[in-house]
Amino acid sequence: MKKEYRIKKNDEFQRVFKKGKSFANRQFVVYKLRREKQETHFRIGLSVSKKIGNAVCRNRVKRCIRQTFHELDLEVEQGNDYIIIARKPAANMDFHEIKKSLIHVLKIAKVLKKTKTNSSK
Repeated sequence: MKKEYRIKKNDEFQRVFKKGKSFANRQFVVYKLRREKQETHFRIGLSVSKKIGNAVCRNRVKRCIRQTFHELDLEVEQGNDYIIIARKPAANMDFHEIKKSLIHVLKIAKVLKKTKTNSSK
């Protein structure tokens, strides 16, 4: 992901945690916060705990989440900060299950635009 698409700093994470809204399913928690500056893109921050598994497992989950957001780039509401927290069941999922679960929680958060790929499921 491009640098401007990522949330890395602790104070940015904390702002989204404190002021943002959270949405969850069994595998993921998503925090969403509208940014003051109207930007043309969204930013994501990832949090995958050591409870999920070893470094290989955690990095695989993070890659899958990044790839999902990359594929959903045009469908996700722009101008927001998102923080995705992976829960333990995400460790045992393959890419397609992770993508399906993320789409589910993003629909709960009402940040996905209606497109042909989403409406056909």
